[in-house]
Amino acid sequence: MKLHGEAMPAPNPRRVRIFLAEKGIEVPEVHVGLRQGGHRQPEHLARNSLGQVPVLELDDGTTISETVAICPYFEALHPTPPLFGVTPLEQAQVEMWSRRVELRVMVPVGMFWRHAHPFTAHLLKQHREFGESNREVVDKILLWLDGELSDGRPYLTGETYTMADIVGQTTLDFADFIGLPTPAEARNVLAWRERMAARPSASA
Repeated sequence: MKLHGEAMPAPNPRRVRIFLAEKGIEVPEVHVGLRQGGHRQPEHLARNSLGQVPVLELDDGTTISETVAICPYFEALHPTPPLFGVTPLEQAQVEMWSRRVELRVMVPVGMFWRHAHPFTAHLLKQHREFGESNREVVDKILLWLDGELSDGRPYLTGETYTMADIVGQTTLDFADFIGLPTPAEARNVLAWRERMAARPSASA
């Protein structure tokens, strides 16, 4: 099998790489080259008609897209260490926190990237005022997250590192890259980010 993806700071391919690193699984990665338009080439569109990455290609040619599908696939094949929780409650908490990060943090980060970042200006029609308005949205939700982490727990779901932390780490690292840093007053979030950055998988 092989993973078709893109290098940092692309958050979705990195989620899978970190997940695999935490599992100790090695999968060859093929660089698609988003900036060069590789995702719009016929051979990649045949793998994923939406032209997105990552795409996992199995040995028989079957393809799986979307990190929410690729990572659970590997979790089922390699359940140790568990990154989606073990008990029904743990699994629900991982899903809850992953969804919170994706919907409450990644959406406004993505809207800023889509509508206000200069890199995408030549690729898409931008509405810059709307894009810039997402700065405040991101800051507010990160201050909310700071309050959630004020109980001192080391990870988003509690005492155990999970997929939710991977989703959060890749989202906030990408936010940094595009000019949306974590507010200095969000000390709990910054401390959590330091713990995530210290893990060997962070370099994936």
